[in-house]
Amino acid sequence: MNTSIINQLREILGNENLFDSIEKRIAYVSDASRLTGSIPDAVARPTTTDQVSRILRAANSARTPVYSRGAGSGLTGGAVPVRGGIVLDLELMNKILAIDVDNMTALVQPGVVTADLQQRVQRLGLFYPPDPASSDFCTIGGNVAENSGGLRGAKYGSTREYVMALEVVLADGEIIRIGSGAPKSVTGYDLVRLFVGSEGTLGVFTEILLRLIPLPEHVETVLANFPKAAQAAAAVCAMFANRITPRAAELMDEGAVECVRRYKASSALPASGVFCLFEVDGPRPATIGDADRVVEICKSNGATLVKKAANDQEREHYWQLRRAISPALYTLGRVKLNEDICVPRTRLAEMLDKTQEIGRRCLLRIVNFGHIGDGSIHVNVMLERDDEELSRKAEQAVAEIFAAAVSMGGTLSSEHGIGLTKARFLGIELPEKEFSLMARIKNLLDPNGILNPGKFLDVGRPEKP
Repeated sequence: MNTSIINQLREILGNENLFDSIEKRIAYVSDASRLTGSIPDAVARPTTTDQVSRILRAANSARTPVYSRGAGSGLTGGAVPVRGGIVLDLELMNKILAIDVDNMTALVQPGVVTADLQQRVQRLGLFYPPDPASSDFCTIGGNVAENSGGLRGAKYGSTREYVMALEVVLADGEIIRIGSGAPKSVTGYDLVRLFVGSEGTLGVFTEILLRLIPLPEHVETVLANFPKAAQAAAAVCAMFANRITPRAAELMDEGAVECVRRYKASSALPASGVFCLFEVDGPRPATIGDADRVVEICKSNGATLVKKAANDQEREHYWQLRRAISPALYTLGRVKLNEDICVPRTRLAEMLDKTQEIGRRCLLRIVNFGHIGDGSIHVNVMLERDDEELSRKAEQAVAEIFAAAVSMGGTLSSEHGIGLTKARFLGIELPEKEFSLMARIKNLLDPNGILNPGKFLDVGRPEKP
C-alpha cells in the first residue's frame, strides 16, 4: 500500500487511531478460526460514520482491500486479511445510542458487545434474544455480518429477525440507510435482509436498529441424560408436537461429555450417554407447567436422569458445563475443525449417526454438540497433531458430512458463515445460477472488489464433489 493512503488515513484518524507499526499490525493477522492471512498494511480504528466513509472512499480510489473486524471471534476466517490492505477495526464504535422502551428498539453502533446490550435492556424489562456462545465478547456488528444464532434460536430465531434498519457505508464511501423503525414495512425490496449475513462483502454497518421484546417473566431449566443421542432428538420432536417451544434445547454427545468431564468435573455429567439442557420461558404458571411436561417427555423417551434446576445457582452451573465444551475439546487433540451444519429436526438422529459412521470409516475422532431445538449441530473433527495426511482425511470427512447434511434438506452453515473455511465446499449446496446471482449483486455494490476480498464470492463457485 502506498504512502499516500497511509497519509490519508492519518489525516482522517490522527495518529492515535491508526496502527501502522509491525507490532500492532501483526495482531490482526488471524481471528478465532486460527487461520492466518497477510499482515495488514494498516489498521484503521474509526469512531464515526464519516470517518468510515472517508476511509472507504480513499481505499476504493486506490483499489486497496478493506477487512471489517469486530471482536475477531468468528470461526470461519471472515475477518482474516488474506490480501493485506486495511483492517477496519470497529471496536471504538461501541456506543448504545438509544433505547426506546415504548417502541422496544435499540439503536447501537457495531462495536457494542452483545452481552452488554442484553444486560442493559434487561434492566429495563426488555429482552434481546440472540445469544451466541461468545456473547460476552462478540459484537453486534459481527453478529449482523454473520447472522449469528445461538442457544435460544429454537424459539427466537437468529439475528436477522431482530434487525429493523441499518446505516451502511458502501465500498465507494456512500452512506445509505435501509429499513425502518416501523414494526412493519413492505416498501421496496428488503435490503436489510440482503446485508444481514453478508460477511463484510457488501458494506460496513455503522448504526444498527434492533427490535427488542418484553423480558420473559420466568425461566425453567431441565437437565436430562439419555443413553443415546437418538432418544434426545426424539424428545425434542415430541416437545414441539406437544406445543412446547423450548427457548433452548442443547445436546452434548458422549465425546463432548467426556471432554467436559476432563476439563470441569461435575456430578451433573453422566457416566455414559449424552447430556442435554432444555429451557422454557414465559408467564410463571405456564412455564412451570411446560417444564413439568418436558420432564415427562424426556422420561418417556428413555432419559435415565431428568432434573429441574432448583435455583439460579444450579441453573448457572448446568450452563457453565455447556459453555465449557469449546475449550474442553482440546483435551482430545491439538487441532479442531469446527463445522456448524443444520438439518430438519426429524433428521437429527440420522445426521448424528452419519457423522459417527464417517468418523469410524476415516479413523477420526468426531465430537458433536449443538442446538438440537433448531437442528443445528456443531461437528468437531479432532486431530491429535497438525499433520498433512490427517488434515487431508479430515477435509474429506468434512466434505462427506456437508454432503450428507445437504442431502437431508440441511445446510453447510447455520451460524458461522462461509468465510475462508467453507468456500471450497459451496458447490455442495449452491447451484450455479444462485451463486452467479450473488456474484452479480457483489459486483454491483463493490465493483472494485475491495470489501473483504478473498472470501467465498471471490474464490468462484467450486464444482460439486
